[in-house]
Amino acid sequence: MKIVKVTYTTKAKCAEQNKTNIKAVMNDLQQLNNPGINYNACVGPDDKSFTHYAFFTSDVEQKVLFDLPSFKHFQEQLKASGPETPPKNELLTLVGSSRNIF
Repeated sequence: MKIVKVTYTTKAKCAEQNKTNIKAVMNDLQQLNNPGINYNACVGPDDKSFTHYAFFTSDVEQKVLFDLPSFKHFQEQLKASGPETPPKNELLTLVGSSRNIF
């Protein structure tokens, strides 16, 4: 299993577009219904600080996400917007879960 946490802060004027782009990725992932991908994105109370958690059964599933046109568009738009705090990736190790993730 591979777990990735990504955090960043957009400019206030870019937050709504970022949410729209995230929703497009989520829609595509729901359509794919790949059981090896569990991806979640949240925004903080400032409405511009985002945290993404991605759980993958393997690198193959991570590549599925990275190859999605909507995910590529999301990343391009985020980079082009010049976020206040750039994306920071962290690899995590699961200690426990209230649900069976996979």
